[in-house]
Amino acid sequence: DGVLNPFAAPACPPGYAEHVLFPGEEPVRVCAGHGDWLRELGSRFTLVWATAWQEEANRRLAPLLGLDALPVIPMPPLPFPPEGKLPAVSHYAGTRPLAWLDDALTPEAHSWAAARGVPALLLDINPAIGLTRPDVDQCLTWAASLA
Repeated sequence: DGVLNPFAAPACPPGYAEHVLFPGEEPVRVCAGHGDWLRELGSRFTLVWATAWQEEANRRLAPLLGLDALPVIPMPPLPFPPEGKLPAVSHYAGTRPLAWLDDALTPEAHSWAAARGVPALLLDINPAIGLTRPDVDQCLTWAASLA
């Protein structure tokens, strides 16, 4: 969730707005411009949520970004450790190329990606910064290299 919500930043970064999406919890920081970047990525990728928020990402976050509902990779029950995402993502990806952007990628995820025999791009997103234009450009360049 640090990909689109730079929760680790000491204050709300410029270009972001705080939204109370879960009463009683910290506000979620959202940059409306990320919606344009995600739609751009959607022209080359099938976008999928891989988040503990599960369907709540479609209900609460997608409208703020101007996105239609996206497929959701089922995650283990909360709380789960960061390495708990890998089996779900691996199963969902199957033998398709994969770009995985996350703020909690584990060494196991990187080892899996390197060994899978199918192209994979894993981008570690800093949860104090969130998604950046260079991240988007790296994904688009990688996708073009597969064509």
